[in-house]
Amino acid sequence: MKRIESIKNPKVKEWRKLHKRKDRDLTGTFFIEGFHLVEEGLKDKEMVNEIIITEEVSIPQHWKLDGINLTFVTTEIMKVISETETPQGIAAVCKQKLAVHPLNWSKTLMIDAIQDPGNLGTLIRTADAAGIDGVLLGDGTVDVYNGKTIRASQGSIFHIPIMKGAIGKWLPSFSERKVPVYGTALEGGEPFNKIKSSKDFALIVGNEGSGVQQDLLKNTAANLYIPIYGEAESLNVAIAAGILLYHLRE
Repeated sequence: MKRIESIKNPKVKEWRKLHKRKDRDLTGTFFIEGFHLVEEGLKDKEMVNEIIITEEVSIPQHWKLDGINLTFVTTEIMKVISETETPQGIAAVCKQKLAVHPLNWSKTLMIDAIQDPGNLGTLIRTADAAGIDGVLLGDGTVDVYNGKTIRASQGSIFHIPIMKGAIGKWLPSFSERKVPVYGTALEGGEPFNKIKSSKDFALIVGNEGSGVQQDLLKNTAANLYIPIYGEAESLNVAIAAGILLYHLRE
């Protein structure tokens, strides 16, 4: 158990650096804050390197912290290292843990160049809720360990396997296993409800502005769209993914 009282302490600088992607990648760690996220992280204790807490906060009795470093800090330090306006007084440093390959996933969500961290976090949370086996983050996608992504996921980044890689590289492996891959597109697409649900499938959702890349859409079993019945121009990508994932799965 440690205690830090100065904002000039080197550890404080290290924690603040984790708000930048280059430092997260360099250290292989990321920063989370708030009771809910820390509790979700503790479900896989090997991922949690260190818990940071203010003296005014009580740790829930059911948390098992054996072998985990615990550091007490002042309220001022917690505000300095926090990204939220009203810190809950507890945070943690966790290890990055990405899946190696998606070859054994029967239900896969593939994300092509999503830029908004809130959208990515919500997509991961939605995939988790829908019982999807894993999420593949394609090139150009915002960092999964961005603070906004983590908070939007509501802890689902700890529940569902996530990997990074070029989507086009993995498409042949789905074909070899006879797993249909569905893209999302208005032009040349068909209404989603014409596709039957199945035990195995993969879904590609694309960039908020430009959608799924054309070279990926050319190699799918079908490209789907969700009809718009009102005056809205489009659906948010995470909302659309939720509709499609729940429809496609048996």
